[in-house]
Amino acid sequence: MSQCDLGLIGLAVMGQNLVLNMTDHGFKIAVYNRTAATTEKFLAGPARGTPIVGAFSVEELVSQLKRPRRVMLMVKAGQPVDDFIELLLKHLEPGDILIDGGNSNYLDSIRRTAYVESKGLLFVGAGVSGGEEGARHGPSIMPGGSAAAWPHIRPIFQAIAAKVDDGTPCCDWVGENGAGHFVKMVHNGIEYGDMQLIAEAYHLMKSALGLSADEMAAVFKRWNAGKLDSYLIQITADILAHRDADGAPLVDKILDTAGQKGTGRWTAATALELGVPLTMITEAVFARSLSALKAERMAAAQVLAGPPMRLGVDRVAFVDDLEQALYAAKVLSYTQGYMLMRQAAQEYAWNLNYGGVALMWRNGCIIRSAFLGRIKEAYDRTPGLANLLLDPYFNAEVGAAQEAWRRVVAWAVEAGLPTPAMSSALTFFDGYRSGWLPANLVQAQRDYFGAHTYERVDAPAGQFFHTDWTGAGGPVTSGSYQA
Repeated sequence: MSQCDLGLIGLAVMGQNLVLNMTDHGFKIAVYNRTAATTEKFLAGPARGTPIVGAFSVEELVSQLKRPRRVMLMVKAGQPVDDFIELLLKHLEPGDILIDGGNSNYLDSIRRTAYVESKGLLFVGAGVSGGEEGARHGPSIMPGGSAAAWPHIRPIFQAIAAKVDDGTPCCDWVGENGAGHFVKMVHNGIEYGDMQLIAEAYHLMKSALGLSADEMAAVFKRWNAGKLDSYLIQITADILAHRDADGAPLVDKILDTAGQKGTGRWTAATALELGVPLTMITEAVFARSLSALKAERMAAAQVLAGPPMRLGVDRVAFVDDLEQALYAAKVLSYTQGYMLMRQAAQEYAWNLNYGGVALMWRNGCIIRSAFLGRIKEAYDRTPGLANLLLDPYFNAEVGAAQEAWRRVVAWAVEAGLPTPAMSSALTFFDGYRSGWLPANLVQAQRDYFGAHTYERVDAPAGQFFHTDWTGAGGPVTSGSYQA
């Protein structure tokens, strides 16, 4: 019997679909699940008639594999991954490859890469996006870790990945240790931002314009034919058009509390740690947290009054403005995500290909959109681009949209309708384009109460000063100035 190209552990929906995808592309896969009944059910069901090989112990799985042996984990992030690594290390040998395809924290992948390499093996942390449909028919895959592993997994990963129009796979090597899972985390953070922006546009059309679900579905369908062309806009149109068994829009019957699995919070927390102003994505995370306070919001709605609802807005003009506002804010979401990747690359000495990341997101993943092609072009023009807003194309696009964007945000504020993501993106834009900000006063306050020192505009950079503001503070400084 010929040996298998890869062994996969974890037969939940994503694991099963990845295995079937690999099999479709001519690879022979061995599978193992901790619960034997799950393996048996898969072999007798979706895998029936395929060359997929079942294993009922880790030792048996490893014995089925070609050298260097490649084992991919599709198990719950956290301790289960570490447990399987320890178990597998007992049966593998130097040069073999361990792949974590789950939603792991990038810090864990940094640690695991070092640990597995210390044992003479190779480790890959691969972000996989696209959900169960993507896993089955072509996901976006973002691998990072031990670079020596890439030639051995590349044929499989690029074969099963989604492709763009010219056949380029939405999968390439991202970078060292935790880079793959970091880029996947940023992808998910941008996903949070995109979804919140779309929800805010929906809220304004529903609550301010009084549009029906069918009318909003038509708007999103039209937007999807233009510069907002993307998977999330497309599915929003489908959702709004979907009817429940009684003929009413199903979306109106869904409770207004949004869940989250943690990757958005990781993105926001990482931005705080690295000092990156990820304002819009962080607001999107907080918006989900606020939505979860349903009982409190219901009580508050009875006692907290807002302004009278504004009437008389031109529906057609407002929807056109909303399209521009949504597009501009979306640019800011990606801008901030790329700022975070850039800072992390400096922090962890990763050599990230920013245009290549955009290409990997062009298809197969949740944030796939035609918009991403423009990001790749921006980094092709200027590989060292510091910020997407400084690219001529995005500079012009946001400039053209900003009047409509401001009208929408101002109208929402006056109407008392929350637009946390859309408005925070605008505030970031105004802050980023400001050559002067009032942080001089903040620094003076820090020096007043804490002797934290400050720099002066009329002195060389890096020279620090302290003022005895009260006459009783003395010359001692804290030495903790942080620009």
